[in-house]
Amino acid sequence: MASPRLETYCCPNRDAATQLVMNFQPEVFCGVCIGSASVSLLLTILQLLPKKGQSPRKMPKASSSSTILLLISICDILGGLGMIFRSSVWLGFPGFIANISVANGTDVWPSAFCVGSAMWIQLLYSAGFWWLFCYAVDSYLVVRRSAGLSTIVLYHMMTWGLAVMLCVEGIALLYYPSLSSCENGLEHAVPHYITTYAPLLLVLMVNPILFRRTVSAVASLLKGRQGIYTENERRLGTEIQIRFFKIMLVFVICWSSNIINESLLFYLEMQPDINEMPLKNIRSAALITWIIMGVLNPMQGFLFTLAFYGWTGWRVDLKWRKREIPWESLSSSTAGENAYPSPVNYQSNTHDSKKISTTDSQQTDDALSRLSEGNTSGDDRLTRSSPIYQGW
Repeated sequence: MASPRLETYCCPNRDAATQLVMNFQPEVFCGVCIGSASVSLLLTILQLLPKKGQSPRKMPKASSSSTILLLISICDILGGLGMIFRSSVWLGFPGFIANISVANGTDVWPSAFCVGSAMWIQLLYSAGFWWLFCYAVDSYLVVRRSAGLSTIVLYHMMTWGLAVMLCVEGIALLYYPSLSSCENGLEHAVPHYITTYAPLLLVLMVNPILFRRTVSAVASLLKGRQGIYTENERRLGTEIQIRFFKIMLVFVICWSSNIINESLLFYLEMQPDINEMPLKNIRSAALITWIIMGVLNPMQGFLFTLAFYGWTGWRVDLKWRKREIPWESLSSSTAGENAYPSPVNYQSNTHDSKKISTTDSQQTDDALSRLSEGNTSGDDRLTRSSPIYQGW
């Protein structure tokens, strides 16, 4: 699981609240993390692999949105691998891990492993948070026709730059002036927790606003596409709205336990003695949410692929060939293949004004297809009726 308590545990003089959760059934907790991360890792890869029965069409050029969705999955996969590695070492070499608690010890490798593995997990999941924020921004810009593949460079700079900067800054402040003297007061710990949870809280607060504005802009686009708001347009708007809702639902499910757990542990830290009887229920709640974090945090990768693409099936096609894969599903239909063309597309008399309208309609269809690409759970009748439903 991903928690700033992992880095705090690397301090020999760690606080009592961190000591409480990290020493609570460590074998069971590490086993839960390994099991959850392994299941999520396997299912995520299964979701992303090409499947049998898909038509071997020419691979289209991926858009910025599809690239972001793939990068989010990659961050989850790498973060899950970090959890598996860390928990496996924790279970397999208990004597090695026990040296972390020794202040002024001569063996630096236990502390180096503790810090390195915790930073790896935090960095990858923080990058995933930033990519999810970029996805919300990109979705809104796509509808406003202000985004494209060129913006992916800016997203890379923002995501990796901020993730690395916040991670390094938080770790440096936590372990200043040395690993043996960290956690001597909140001035060390608080900046570390802020840098860890800042991207998470940003997604929780800002992404719903951006998604809501995007859905409103989609409705305007659909109405202006033909001048009317048909049942098909209404269904597409609903599908895009549901997709955004699924994404935020998965995020809230996987990470709300972290916020609850951190709030409880901070409350315990403020108490003179966390072992007092009146605090028993608080301690129990903190330990329960700690185990829940070990289950839900690693499962984000698989649950996100369900929100992004729907269930893609078990039949994996391992034969290499140049073909379309789920996360690069773009609308490739032409106006002549459209069974539900817009009025400007099937008029035989092509005046200049109609050419402009056709171009605008195609831009609208392209923007909407990029919002809905990769999702295979849509209504087949809708897919056949309009090119903007390709990929649903």
